[in-house]
Amino acid sequence: MIAASSPGACLLRWLAVTSVLLLGACGLNRPLARQAAHLVAQERPTALDCDRADHCALASPYMELADAARRDDRDGAPAHVVDVLEQGAESLQIRVHLIRAARHSIDIQTFIWAEDDAGWLVLDELIAAARRGVKVRILADQLFSLDDEEWLARIARAHVNLEFRLYNPTFDKAVTQPVDFAASILCCFSRFNQRMHNKLFLVDGEIGIAGGRNYENRYFDWDQTFDYRDRDVLVIGPRSGAQMQASFEQFWKHPRAVPLTRLNDVNHRLVRDGLQHRALQAPPDIDQSRVDALRARAVDPQAMQALAARAQWVGAVDYFSDAPDKAQRADDPALLALTTRISDLLLQAKHEVVLETPYLVFSRKARRIFRYLHKRKDPAQVIVSTNSLAATDAFYVYALSYKYKKRYLRSYGFRIHEFKPFPQDAAEFIADYDALAGGDNAGRYQRYAQAPLRRGGVRLGLHAKSLVIDRAITIIGSHNFDPRSDNYNTESGFIIADVAVAARVQAAILRNTAPGNAWLIAPRQRNGLLARINEPIADLSARLPLFDLWPFRYSSSFELDPGCAPSRPEDPGFYACHRDVGDFPEVDLPLKTIYTRIITAFGAGLAGIL
Repeated sequence: MIAASSPGACLLRWLAVTSVLLLGACGLNRPLARQAAHLVAQERPTALDCDRADHCALASPYMELADAARRDDRDGAPAHVVDVLEQGAESLQIRVHLIRAARHSIDIQTFIWAEDDAGWLVLDELIAAARRGVKVRILADQLFSLDDEEWLARIARAHVNLEFRLYNPTFDKAVTQPVDFAASILCCFSRFNQRMHNKLFLVDGEIGIAGGRNYENRYFDWDQTFDYRDRDVLVIGPRSGAQMQASFEQFWKHPRAVPLTRLNDVNHRLVRDGLQHRALQAPPDIDQSRVDALRARAVDPQAMQALAARAQWVGAVDYFSDAPDKAQRADDPALLALTTRISDLLLQAKHEVVLETPYLVFSRKARRIFRYLHKRKDPAQVIVSTNSLAATDAFYVYALSYKYKKRYLRSYGFRIHEFKPFPQDAAEFIADYDALAGGDNAGRYQRYAQAPLRRGGVRLGLHAKSLVIDRAITIIGSHNFDPRSDNYNTESGFIIADVAVAARVQAAILRNTAPGNAWLIAPRQRNGLLARINEPIADLSARLPLFDLWPFRYSSSFELDPGCAPSRPEDPGFYACHRDVGDFPEVDLPLKTIYTRIITAFGAGLAGIL
């Protein structure tokens, strides 16, 4: 018991009073919300820029493919068109093109929407589509999207055909201030920790894009400090289109999807501004020439025909999405559609699994599956492409994967390749890479803390979440194959049963693992007494939930020597041709290494949160 007059009792009383005050002050201001909704209804433009039945949609080869898929689709013989989008700039170009080609509707779900060039460009195009008469709906997770009340107030007023909602807002606000963040952890962490991680771009209910990309420069090769090697996939067809539409409707109608006028900071801004309609303005430092060049490519018939010609006709494609209530009933398979389906497919793997994930931290279910695959009489080979500490956007998550390297190599039989921050093929991975490298590296939209490097330049990191099973089944989506994706966040993605698509995606992943683009993780070469002493101590340390402080780890990063052919760690000539470059190559070691080792030692219990 704590004495009534003790400092502990005072602290508890203070926390209780503070929480009550915060919760009372942060509930929805219903009169203000009604007033804001009335103002928006009065002020939102209703006039259209087009009086044609197709709402002046741009002629598009993708719409022709959609018409063909609809004609050819049969029960028992589904028809889909698929294009895997590896380059960010092309993915953005296709999105802008499809917005202009939309005839009826555009529905978008995303985890992040930033106030940078890419975020503004897509919003500007969506507002223009709404003015043509297209129904536009946007659902973004609140925590990392548009933390500018003025932008959101202007979006709310943009046009009657455009609706914008934020998913799971903290204390009925669009912008989470530090005090709100802290209070959410104290009072309602379970809800706060559950996020909508889905990424979906759907046009006319038949043309969809899903994968890893959010709406921020770094996902589209436009950031001058750090860009993602990401992947999403365009799918056209009435059956997958119906699945995407049904999933979007489920989220859109959920109570956690909140209109802007029902958020206290936005409706306060709306009421304060009154009847003063102001259009959304581009950021003051926007790269207008880059934006204009992409828009020109998006409406160029030859450029778009060349991209559309890349698409492949396939049969079965399914869109899976977890349900909005997933985190409330984590043991209900019906609410974990994507997570459950991925597990079932992995258990059926016969020969090979090729996995790409930015964060190599697995849930209990995933660990059981990979252990089973490795311990079978005929084990499946598992090739993993993931980030190095130098390339990751989340060093604390990398620290947890670092703790379990030996488990991954020995208990699961993984062959792990960690992506380099300056890969040899960077100029082919990222459009205009050389021009980016020569730009201003101020990093205005830097959201994450990367490890400091020994040299400068535009850093790349993996963000793709993809899986190829037995060179026949491909999964591309938002699922990171980690505890957050399994248990907390909602996720979505495509499962494609097609050998040609599997070959294309597997080739892209394996290119990321090539010696010039990634380091290979392998056991350190140790012999004699030192090895015999080190291994049991390291094993004991790794098993500890806390205090995993033993510095001499089982594995290291290896670089292929010039003139040598790549080989596996178990091959006799491996160590003669591969050079040990240490735990954290390219990282400017001192401070970040200390952080990383501290999290390795003490952070195991945070895996599901991180």
